[in-house]
Amino acid sequence: MTIEEHPLAPFLPTNGRILFLGSFPPPQNRWCMQFFYPNWINDFWRIMGLLFFKDKTHFEVPNQKKFDREAIILFAQEQGLAFYDTASKVCRHRDNASDNFLEILESTDVGALLDQMPLCKRIVTTGGKASEQLMAQLKLAEPPSIGDCVSCFLAGREILWWRMPSTSRAYPLALSKKAEFYSKLFL
Repeated sequence: MTIEEHPLAPFLPTNGRILFLGSFPPPQNRWCMQFFYPNWINDFWRIMGLLFFKDKTHFEVPNQKKFDREAIILFAQEQGLAFYDTASKVCRHRDNASDNFLEILESTDVGALLDQMPLCKRIVTTGGKASEQLMAQLKLAEPPSIGDCVSCFLAGREILWWRMPSTSRAYPLALSKKAEFYSKLFL
């Protein structure tokens, strides 16, 4: 059992229009880059590659099991994509990336993140635990269905909360199907 504070600062570009919230990064020994969705076997950056470049390998470094951090940051800045997690301090009960073994000790104040992003009108949770945490902050009785959104108020403005399927490979859905869900965010 390990207590961890979030190892990354929020990534909140000034033109941020969509805030992606996971639960918490995997253990650092599973990272292939120093940025959000750093686990090589997580499909988030493959989904973005498919949606924006019709190429799931677009953000991969050729012949290496790592993502191109600099290309990802440039892409996120250009698209106004912001990133953080719903937990800023956790107790990890097993040495893996599973939300099932994360006990959240300190939740992230999502409203405070939005205060730094005046253009942001959408929040996206990328998994179950992240959705549970945001639902608690919004004081909602239930989250939107996976692939759908609800209108809510946070940080003094109306926000659309989109609940998306987990990008973890442990989530039993093909990459192309996950990409279909995520494509709704960019219509």
